[in-house]
Amino acid sequence: MATRRRTDRTRPVVADGAREEPAGGDPAGGDPAGAKAPESGSAPPASVLRPVRAGNGFEETLEQVLQLLRLGLVPPGDRLPAERELAQHLGVSRVTLREVLKVLQDQGMVESRRGRYGGTFVLPRAAAADGSDELRRRVAAVDVEDTLRFREVLETGAAGLCADGLADGGAARLRAALEATQGARLEDYRRQDTLLHLTLAELSGSRSLAAQYASVRATLNELLDCIPLLVRNLEHSQQQHAAVVEAVLDRDAEAAREMMREHCAGTAALLRGFLA
Repeated sequence: MATRRRTDRTRPVVADGAREEPAGGDPAGGDPAGAKAPESGSAPPASVLRPVRAGNGFEETLEQVLQLLRLGLVPPGDRLPAERELAQHLGVSRVTLREVLKVLQDQGMVESRRGRYGGTFVLPRAAAADGSDELRRRVAAVDVEDTLRFREVLETGAAGLCADGLADGGAARLRAALEATQGARLEDYRRQDTLLHLTLAELSGSRSLAAQYASVRATLNELLDCIPLLVRNLEHSQQQHAAVVEAVLDRDAEAAREMMREHCAGTAALLRGFLA
């Protein structure tokens, strides 16, 4: 994948706020200075690898690399483009990219090889476990995009309505729901996450909105059950949860809606990445 030499002296923008790392060989590849690793396959088109938005750098990077693998643009046995190239195309730091590659390695989709001709290599796709097959059959009839859009409309609306003013005791309920997610064990996190979002919907003051959200959340959780719980994503979600709650308590409706929209977009990126 060819890259053009920069003609100015500015440093590339790092979308997720992490500090850019100095140039050098990929740690996974272990290439010594000056050594050339074998070229990977054809460069992915710009429509596949595009700069991600700052708010959900990890999730959107994961979505795009998963899409790259599913499209077969880097076939099993071939090496992904070098970290430096991928990070540059995606507009993220190499720290974020390495976290994404670690997730894919944990899922048995890629492997890291060291040595002069090392790098990150695509593995043949393993057959899904029976439980995963059953979950996928269960959600096969779900219109994923419709569910994600409807969820975003309801969630952003609820956040804005809550910021317009909470009923008596609403602020305490919201803080308690947020604290429950922060102290949740990994196996209990999704339940507490659901309760926080349901609390926001109930505090919106619209019974119809709350009922519709409960329905779409049930469908959303079935989709989420098809993908792994990723610690980096959960940490990011917690930061977004806290920002939404803070905006609601500050009665900043615009900020509450915008942060909730960003939060929904992060979840959507993960689901599209794993399920599309």
